[in-house]
Amino acid sequence: MGGQAQMDPNAQMMAAEQEMEMVTTMFEHLNDLCYKKCLIQRYSDEELTKAESVCIDRCAAKYFQVNREVSDKLAKMTQANSL
Repeated sequence: MGGQAQMDPNAQMMAAEQEMEMVTTMFEHLNDLCYKKCLIQRYSDEELTKAESVCIDRCAAKYFQVNREVSDKLAKMTQANSL
């Protein structure tokens, strides 16, 4: 009714698994990137320092901003190619 074709349950499950894998991969990359960039390798305290916390916050924000911009650009390119 809503103009959308119903996906069969197997296709829905595969799409959900692929999305979960993509999100997991993105999180692992973000974690690795920001860890290497922001955390001191010799731990002197069990808590993050203010500098480490600010660095991680900025690193994650920039990562998601760039990811969103790239996704938007790819979507526009895909849409332009399909016309």
